[in-house]
Amino acid sequence: MNLHNVEFLISAANPKDFPSNHLPEIAFAGKSNVGKSSVINRILQRKNFARVGEKPGKTVHVNYFTIDKTCYFVDLPGYGYAKVSQKEKDRWGKLMEDYFAAQRIDLGILIVDSRHPPTNNDITMANWFLDSGCPFVVVANKLDKLKKSEIEPNLQTIRNDLDLPEECPIIPFSAEKGTGREELLKIILHAAEN
Repeated sequence: MNLHNVEFLISAANPKDFPSNHLPEIAFAGKSNVGKSSVINRILQRKNFARVGEKPGKTVHVNYFTIDKTCYFVDLPGYGYAKVSQKEKDRWGKLMEDYFAAQRIDLGILIVDSRHPPTNNDITMANWFLDSGCPFVVVANKLDKLKKSEIEPNLQTIRNDLDLPEECPIIPFSAEKGTGREELLKIILHAAEN
């Protein structure tokens, strides 16, 4: 798969906008300020492909990117950002429910902040992925901000708080430094090819 052959396809505001031609879908989820766009950009080795906003919460629709015409990267709306109306939060919630209900996901990638225990929203999102039955991986981003001695205990806290099954990998990741990219890319390529 040529990761340089990437195109933005559509920003879906409701289920009828989801693409009709079915390619494997790699869905990225995470709270608004966790660095979701930075992780996607790091995987693609592109600086500004997925928009990195000054303000968190820029992704308000389900954004589809075509990767080498072989799979979709799906950037889901960030959650948990306070400066949005309740009506808008409800709309996001409904859009996410519709997306998960459509059973389109071939691999779920939940991005969490390795420095902190998962939020209630992270736990809800992990449960959505687990309940959907799709393969699922947790990316613990911002690893470069941790001391070495903090890494293992923090990863264990994430696993415990999200109540992850043993087979669900947690990838220590730094969008800043590229740590974890190769490991995550292997999992993505496997999902895209099967």
